[in-house]
Amino acid sequence: MAMMDMLKPYILSFIPVFVAVDVIGTVPIFLSLVENSSKQQKRKIVRDAVTTATAVAIIFVAVGKWVFSLLGITIPDFQIAGGALLFVISVRLLLPGAQKSVITVSHYKDMGIFPLGTPLITGPAVLTTTLIMMNSFGALATLVSLILNMFLVWFCLIKADLIMKRVGPSGTRALSKIMYILLAAIAVMMIRRGITGAFLNGA
Repeated sequence: MAMMDMLKPYILSFIPVFVAVDVIGTVPIFLSLVENSSKQQKRKIVRDAVTTATAVAIIFVAVGKWVFSLLGITIPDFQIAGGALLFVISVRLLLPGAQKSVITVSHYKDMGIFPLGTPLITGPAVLTTTLIMMNSFGALATLVSLILNMFLVWFCLIKADLIMKRVGPSGTRALSKIMYILLAAIAVMMIRRGITGAFLNGA
């Protein structure tokens, strides 16, 4: 019973962060973006993405409230800005003329940082959730749950090639188009939530 009481804050903080990170939704988007990348490039993208996502989340946990208060930035501001950037990328990927190469080939070095590291893995939902978990369960439980979730993201993205092999080239291309539309929808959702949150806060 005492052990369960000790683990309870970690479990209760892990689950919301897991939902916010949404590794299950990130894997197919990752697969679609790295379709034409080499194995070495994919590993670098995964490393950059997880490192960036973890660093952003930890820094935000440490100084987020102070920086936001100092600059007058709100979580809705973050959602609107991140959503707008994601929407621009998704539209470019959906346009004819192999626009996907803009990210997967020319800028694969940066793709792990943006959009995968942030805002796809560590976005407004994760930042907001970590702040709430900090207030509810403390810094230690929040940091442990965050690191465990990032390890899970790393593991799933590293093994994503196995999924690609099963789906096949034709399936991957079809999945890519679907994922780009989904990415645009995620972007719109982030903007919508940001605008709604801004109005509610303003009220």
